[in-house]
Amino acid sequence: MSGPRVAVVDYDMGNRRSVEKALAHVGADAEITRDHARLYAADALVLPGVGAFPVGMANLERFGLDSVIREHVAAGKPLLGICLGMQLLFESSTEMRDSTPGLGLIGGQVRALRANGLRLPHIGWNEVRIEHESPLTTGMAGGGAPFYHVHSFIAEPSDRDTVVATARYGERFATVVRSGSVHGTQFHPEKSSTDGLALLGQFLKLVKRGDSYTVGA
Repeated sequence: MSGPRVAVVDYDMGNRRSVEKALAHVGADAEITRDHARLYAADALVLPGVGAFPVGMANLERFGLDSVIREHVAAGKPLLGICLGMQLLFESSTEMRDSTPGLGLIGGQVRALRANGLRLPHIGWNEVRIEHESPLTTGMAGGGAPFYHVHSFIAEPSDRDTVVATARYGERFATVVRSGSVHGTQFHPEKSSTDGLALLGQFLKLVKRGDSYTVGA
């Protein structure tokens, strides 16, 4: 029996194939697509990404994927944003210009990481500290684990209750967020070995349960 249908949103950005393989490894019926009908039919969406926020939003809009993602979330279906994909969930970003509107699924903005003299981009393993309970982090030993980060910008949620976990690189920043059915990780679970696969497995469990949410719940 195949697992839940999880569509990796193809907007020409991010390591989509690695994400697809990791999801398949934990039991998903995973595919990479930008076909609207297939995205609407999916049980869950994953929005990966590596690159600049304005380019990411421009690509989503060019393919009409921004509306598909918003309608998916409005229906209460799970969405997971990874790295740039997490940042695109927010209202706006100051990357490359004064302000670029995002998907607006989580309140807050994306800004430059204050690395306090450390090298940017931030590339490497950082300990993630759990701040609030979340379906994604259920069972994580010791209240946290190391995950692989690659970024120069961070999300700054307007509601601290949406911050599930944090990490530190020059400053402490949100690295796991959640608002209703919308989840995000600043790190790359598909590159984070056993703990990353465990987190994707937890995402798949909530998809299998068929939990229904509204944004902000």
